[in-house]
Amino acid sequence: MLEARAAVKSLHTYRPPLAGREGLRLDFNESTIGCSPRVLARLRSLDAEALARYPEREPVEGQVATFLGLDTAQVLLTNGVDEAIHLLCSTYLEAGDEAIIVVPTFAMYAIFARAEGARVIQILAGDNFAFPSADLLTRINPRTRLIAVANPNNPTGAAVAPEVLLEVARAAPQAAVLVDEAYFEFHGETILNETGWPANLFVARTFSKAYGLAGLRIGILAGDAGQMAMVRRVASPYNVNAMALAALPEALADRQYVDRYVAEVQHGRGVLEHELRTLGLRYWPSRANFVLVRVGPAHAEFIQALRTRGILVRDRNSDPGCEGCVRLTVGSHEHTQILIGALRDVVGKLRQHREVGA
Repeated sequence: MLEARAAVKSLHTYRPPLAGREGLRLDFNESTIGCSPRVLARLRSLDAEALARYPEREPVEGQVATFLGLDTAQVLLTNGVDEAIHLLCSTYLEAGDEAIIVVPTFAMYAIFARAEGARVIQILAGDNFAFPSADLLTRINPRTRLIAVANPNNPTGAAVAPEVLLEVARAAPQAAVLVDEAYFEFHGETILNETGWPANLFVARTFSKAYGLAGLRIGILAGDAGQMAMVRRVASPYNVNAMALAALPEALADRQYVDRYVAEVQHGRGVLEHELRTLGLRYWPSRANFVLVRVGPAHAEFIQALRTRGILVRDRNSDPGCEGCVRLTVGSHEHTQILIGALRDVVGKLRQHREVGA
């Protein structure tokens, strides 16, 4: 009888709550205004022949490498950051290896590592979700083969200084160290600008957030050319679809569109955090396009009350250290004002019946 591997049978199935997402989508950190009009125009120009051909990834990788200031051999386009994580796990992890992650964080690091039969070492973030660099360094050993760090982190919005990440990478030369910069544009700082990269350091980026291309599923994995050659061995040559490859150069070229949206989100993030203080809600300062807020025991009612007002937000109550927490995506100025108006109404009504913000 055919059976899945034991590592797969023991995996927790990740089921994002995608069903019934009608309304203002402030739950998955997507762009709330969508992609550049130039991207849409390019997609509309595609004909039947363009869709009949297998997609050619390499020319666009060259453009992306130039955009990042890297050599083409250092860059691989992926089917979102999810595939980048999967490829690293497939390339470097074997059964019995260890993968280190700091929690709370993006769930797919642990899922893909466990799928390879690796043991996942979870290190709880420090006070106020500070990066526990000292604790992490003490857990590195010869079995450590992967360390994944989201920077800024999801769902906390906390960021780690580049020198700390470089220290981690140099302390574990036998491990692939992934710095996931999915929210880089809203943070404005990257480890890509640092000199003296160790060969075991990898950086992932996505076009799902600031660029509004979540539906096209396109990301980047960058690293040492020699190591990237190994990763390419386990990657499909046709992993990125033709529509994504056609759209990406236009998305990169329209910097004004992206910069304007990022500036709007950064301003809105400050406005939202000020409003949360005014409402007496505990939150954590964010470097991403979302804010994590502690609502307390009424978090489920809070989420449902916003849904009835046409606003979707994400429940993070089950994440380590996030009891009673909800994550709020920050979008355009208009959408931030809509959210704030709803927050005032919902928090006021809930406080008439039970404790909110504990």
